[in-house]
Amino acid sequence: MSAQPDLPLRPMTLGEVLDAAMTVLRARAVPLLLLAGVLAGVEQAVLRPLRESVGATAPWYGPARGQFGAWWVVFSAGFGFEAFIICVVGALAAAVAGPALLGRQVPARELWRRMRPLPTLAAAVVLGVVCAVAAFCGLVPWVFAAGLLGLVSGVIVIDRAGPNFVRAVRLAGRDQLRGMWTRMIAYGLWAAVRLVLGAGWVTALDAVTGSRPDWVPWLAPLAWWFADTVAYAALGCVDAVLLLETRIRTEGLDIAISRARSRGEDEATALVWAP
Repeated sequence: MSAQPDLPLRPMTLGEVLDAAMTVLRARAVPLLLLAGVLAGVEQAVLRPLRESVGATAPWYGPARGQFGAWWVVFSAGFGFEAFIICVVGALAAAVAGPALLGRQVPARELWRRMRPLPTLAAAVVLGVVCAVAAFCGLVPWVFAAGLLGLVSGVIVIDRAGPNFVRAVRLAGRDQLRGMWTRMIAYGLWAAVRLVLGAGWVTALDAVTGSRPDWVPWLAPLAWWFADTVAYAALGCVDAVLLLETRIRTEGLDIAISRARSRGEDEATALVWAP
């Protein structure tokens, strides 16, 4: 497989968006999984004492009796952490996906510069706080917050528009919230994978052996770290591909690129959003 995959220069179905995201991930798995793994490790290190303080035990980390309120705060904080991580990883994925749409190869050392770290981190912090607060207020507000704001990483890296959350909302809200629901479907699919990898193996072990080994509380965070690493990298790639597909579908990005090619102009200028 090429180190820099070509992405379809046309509107895609939901399945094609998910397939294209996995193509991006497979092509640049090392930097994407490395970044996701480091951030997921920090997340587990921060959340572990918080979970212990509210009596949430491995591997499911559900609420302890009489501590639902405190547990819900920690639970909501987890949504904030993952929104931050997916945004940062999504910026790196966007640095891969933008050139891939043009059929160009980008050296790995340039990806970190292309992801625009400072505006990306600023947007990720804001997104993390908003998603944590929205999750605390209920999962329905979180769906709209995460679904509508999550494309901001691609807006920063591909559109070169800065941390423009208004732009992200407009993109995700087009075609009857198609971007928002695509992002949430992808999140739900990877949430199921995370549950199986992070905790499902314990249930299977209980069914086979009839007991739970003492080392489960120590192994469970590692299992969740592995599951989150893969899921965060994949979801970051979904965001990058989804932004490009939305611009092709609703803004004629494919036409702009084709015109630039026919005129002998730099195709990369078509990726830059002009308000």
